[in-house]
Amino acid sequence: MQSSLQAGLHVGIIMDGNGRWATARGLPRALGHKAGIAAIRRVVEAAPDQGIGTLTLYAFSSDNWRRPQDEVTALMGLLRRYLREEAARLAKAGVRLTVIGRRDRLPGGIAEAIGRAEAVTVAGTALHLRIAIDYSARAAILAAAAALPDSRTPSATEFGHRVSGGPVPDVDLVIRTSGEQRLSDFLLWESAYAELHFTQTHWPDFDAGDLAAALRSFAGRQRRFGGLTVPAEAA
Repeated sequence: MQSSLQAGLHVGIIMDGNGRWATARGLPRALGHKAGIAAIRRVVEAAPDQGIGTLTLYAFSSDNWRRPQDEVTALMGLLRRYLREEAARLAKAGVRLTVIGRRDRLPGGIAEAIGRAEAVTVAGTALHLRIAIDYSARAAILAAAAALPDSRTPSATEFGHRVSGGPVPDVDLVIRTSGEQRLSDFLLWESAYAELHFTQTHWPDFDAGDLAAALRSFAGRQRRFGGLTVPAEAA
């Protein structure tokens, strides 16, 4: 396991395909979201041993409020249950949980449950698990710009801390499940030089093997950050 939150990769995952997974099985979409919770457990357990220090999961975008009310209600219920049931497990495993996104629109005491879960897990160092709820990357960037105290231009690092809600490393790899190939307003600032990995696997079926496959693909990429790779014989 990684010894500190500074060690390891930052991986962001757009967890897509819960509804399609359920529909393909003749099940209500809500059961697809429930199956997605099990996938979260699998990936969180596997992440530290696969070299991940920070894991950001896209659970509910600010645009998802447009979904049918019964589906939103089911999602909020699952979120409430996850926070209640998983906080102690995460703390025992050394996982620090933080939530990014707006909290003022969350119903039924969820914001308070988030605060309790964050407090219980604050000492975790094996993995920093960040869950994006009622999240919009564009909104986060606009809020960071609006909060600048004066006309001084901040450094990219300073501004990035404002966007991310703290000193979070840039994203190394973004994974999106279920075949879609877009970022959907997810970690736009932090993913400026992220590698992208798209898989046809629906999120409820995603497991440690799928995560390992994505990381193997990532390991084979040449990350030049705008520069050039110098051949070994010319070095």
